[in-house]
Amino acid sequence: MKTEDNLSQKMSSNGFAPAVSPAASTTITTDSDAIVSGETSIPTQGENMPAFQAKPRDASGPLPIVLVVQEIFGVHEHIRDICRRLAMEGYLAVAPELYFRQGDPSDYNDIPTLFNELVSKVPDTQVLADLDHVANWASRNGGDMRTMAITGFCWGGRITWLYAAHNPQLRAGVAWYGKLVGEKTMKQQKQPVDVAVDLNAPVLGLYGAQDDSIPQESVETMRQALRAANAKSEIVVYPDAGHAFNADYRPSYHEASAKDGWQRMLAWFRENGVK
Repeated sequence: MKTEDNLSQKMSSNGFAPAVSPAASTTITTDSDAIVSGETSIPTQGENMPAFQAKPRDASGPLPIVLVVQEIFGVHEHIRDICRRLAMEGYLAVAPELYFRQGDPSDYNDIPTLFNELVSKVPDTQVLADLDHVANWASRNGGDMRTMAITGFCWGGRITWLYAAHNPQLRAGVAWYGKLVGEKTMKQQKQPVDVAVDLNAPVLGLYGAQDDSIPQESVETMRQALRAANAKSEIVVYPDAGHAFNADYRPSYHEASAKDGWQRMLAWFRENGVK
């Protein structure tokens, strides 16, 4: 798919990923004159990557940056709203379309096909390099790279751990229900448990005890790896939450855990100088 074609598709798309439609009645929509948001294009590795950005309307100086990493469904309405919520808190939030070279997640109507035909083909090395370019772009477009964090959800939660071990300029990360252990492949050569000793920034992991896709044994394995590495990272497990408990557009949404996780995330950013 040509980059310019991909960009035009993304700029004209609205709503949620077909693989998880229709949206639940609990869906949160952020709409405020206090922020500005919209689609943009970020040069990376010789191509232009579509992305969504949001920031306070009346910013008087460089803003703290938050890189927002998508779920497997791409940058659909939920991820765009996460950016708007972060802008309401004073951040420049940027969510890049990290699959754009391999395809468009809105072309898929079910999760297994989406994962097998698109998500599994995206190399970690490509994603980490693209995020570096997003960070540089943000620093040239109103952001301050000295105060930069990352947060990600599901697929993006795993990437959050990896990026915290990749970029020495990062100040903090918050990983929402991202896989911690698993099979290694040519495209996924390391898992978060393998990079616990290499973290450049502290990561807050937010997980659900009822998550069938991320067993508590794997969470404990990660905790042990963090302790062995003397890392300043932490993991919080919500006893009544399952996978995707922050995804307010899905039946998996667990309001109490999501709200607590959001406040913990903001506090984690502040405590680590991203404010």
